[in-house]
Amino acid sequence: MRIKEILQTIEQLAPLPLQEDFDNSGLQAGDQNREATGALVAIDVTENVVDEAIALGCNLIITHHPLAFRPFKSLTGKNYVERCMMQAIKNDIAIYAAHTNLDNARGGVNYKLAEMLELQNVKILQPKENALLKFVTTVPLQHADSVRNALFNAGAGHIGNYDSCSYNLTGEGTFRAQAGAHPHIGEIDALHVEPEVRIETVIPVMKKEEVLRALLAVHPYEEPVFDLYPIANEWTQSGSGVVGVLPEPMPEQEFLYLLKDIFNLPTIRHTKIRGKDIRDVAICGGAGAFLIPRAIGYGADTLVTGEARYNDFYDVEGRLLLAVVGHYESEICTKDIFFDHISKKYPTFVVHKSAFDSNPVKYL
Repeated sequence: MRIKEILQTIEQLAPLPLQEDFDNSGLQAGDQNREATGALVAIDVTENVVDEAIALGCNLIITHHPLAFRPFKSLTGKNYVERCMMQAIKNDIAIYAAHTNLDNARGGVNYKLAEMLELQNVKILQPKENALLKFVTTVPLQHADSVRNALFNAGAGHIGNYDSCSYNLTGEGTFRAQAGAHPHIGEIDALHVEPEVRIETVIPVMKKEEVLRALLAVHPYEEPVFDLYPIANEWTQSGSGVVGVLPEPMPEQEFLYLLKDIFNLPTIRHTKIRGKDIRDVAICGGAGAFLIPRAIGYGADTLVTGEARYNDFYDVEGRLLLAVVGHYESEICTKDIFFDHISKKYPTFVVHKSAFDSNPVKYL
């Protein structure tokens, strides 16, 4: 099995187009066409992690945080990023990161955190905007089913917990085939009227090329007609943070102790105890304090995240409990996500979880 097959599996869970503009997810170094000897999954790439991969015989390191996050113009070993790159390249090790694309993915980081807290009715807190297109095509009546199915299989027609969603309207299409054409139906230089179905469905922007290829592969016409319209609807299948409901409401202090236990925390930062029960929980791994207004607007009782600034604790203004568990602590579950996803697809492939604690933040 080649490295690229493992990476394709990761991207099925967390497609690269889901990453934010500032990010650099994807293959950081190495040749993805090499045969994979084993994968080491970690949250960060450090020199210890690269040495660990060498010792384990793994030529692929998969991490949450990109090693090459900022651009650099030379590789001289002046910092740990350059040293890791040099050591990985020297030992033919590929480095791959799934960062904000895994954060934004359904089933990614925040869904894993919700699972750890046993939340119910989990959904995206801040769905992506400007990520959807209305796709419209017309097709002869007898081919409508095959075209619809091809579009659905390519990723069209997903709305919330429903798939195969479309609107269909019957009518008549007209065309005249000119010299040089090879019409599926109709004659050269003769106006043809054909009973057709107008199929309307919705597609994510990231699926546009795949859906178009599917249409062209099955549509009977030499020149299929289709339209794409940008729509303002939020895409509820991906986005920042999640929100869900605890199995049973609990007092704020009891909830904070629960967080300390689940995330194995020596300490936890939080806003003032309000004396209210926690039921609706908003979560965002990493630096998620930007979701405070969204969580308040939703009516969440708490926002659990990895990082927050001093003023963020003021901005809450007593409207919810802000609980900050640490950036590393909120995302260490990515090792389990990578491990479980790869092992499920390739049960005989060797995958290791890094044994090193790469958290740069220490507690006294």
